[in-house]
Amino acid sequence: MSYYQQHVFICCNQREGGEICCNSHGASRLLGYMKDQVKALGLSGEGQVRVNKAGCLGRCAHGPVMVVYPQETWYTFVDEQDIDEIVESHLVAGKPVERLKI
Repeated sequence: MSYYQQHVFICCNQREGGEICCNSHGASRLLGYMKDQVKALGLSGEGQVRVNKAGCLGRCAHGPVMVVYPQETWYTFVDEQDIDEIVESHLVAGKPVERLKI
């Protein structure tokens, strides 16, 4: 059995020389927002949800990106509303957000 029911990895990679990357699209700020939302809803901790910062996930063209395990669901997102929808629909209700899937 897994330590977490769901594990979210958000790419916060920062490329040098101004090359486009997830972090240049606000990924680090939205990572903090998602962590706060998960905690506020009482979803964080053992047996629940863990949200982690990740290095490059290799899907820069879709950035910013995250992946949710164990479902292996890949998402792109742009703002707090997208994060709210992923948290409420996928993490809480178990229903992936089709419009944001990669």
